[in-house]
Amino acid sequence: MPGDGHRIVEIGALELIDRVPTGRTYHTYVDPCRSMPKDAENVHGLSTAFLTGQPIFEAVIDDFLAFIEDSPLVAHNAQFDMAFLNFELRRAGMKELPPTRAIDTLEISRKKHPGAKHTLDALCNRYGIDLSARTKHGALLDAELLARVDSLLKLAQAQTQLKENLE
Repeated sequence: MPGDGHRIVEIGALELIDRVPTGRTYHTYVDPCRSMPKDAENVHGLSTAFLTGQPIFEAVIDDFLAFIEDSPLVAHNAQFDMAFLNFELRRAGMKELPPTRAIDTLEISRKKHPGAKHTLDALCNRYGIDLSARTKHGALLDAELLARVDSLLKLAQAQTQLKENLE
């Protein structure tokens, strides 16, 4: 978590209109200004050598905030992502984003599929989404996969609601 000294190393987002990707994306790596712990590198594959010299958070945040404007943020385990984003915003002397700004697909999945696995990989497998391009965690690829999962979760949610209304 950010309080333990961990920092944002990559930001990836894509624009959705009515849950359909527009093709507009935002992606950047971020120099965390610290060495990369081996366990974190194993998750995302980003080394200290690769990240050193990338832009720092303060250099990219204005572009990212301009990209997201006032749109809701769809994230899997949104509390985790929002904690990092708000930690970095505080460090930069900027206003935090309210937690209500995030739509958490993990929470939606837990309600829709109680007792099942809720990782992004598990959801992709459940909904037949190809994971062959995903060998490590990557912010933009994960955002693209999550956009597909989110639209299918919403469709499943709507179908359940319709069924309940008909009964």
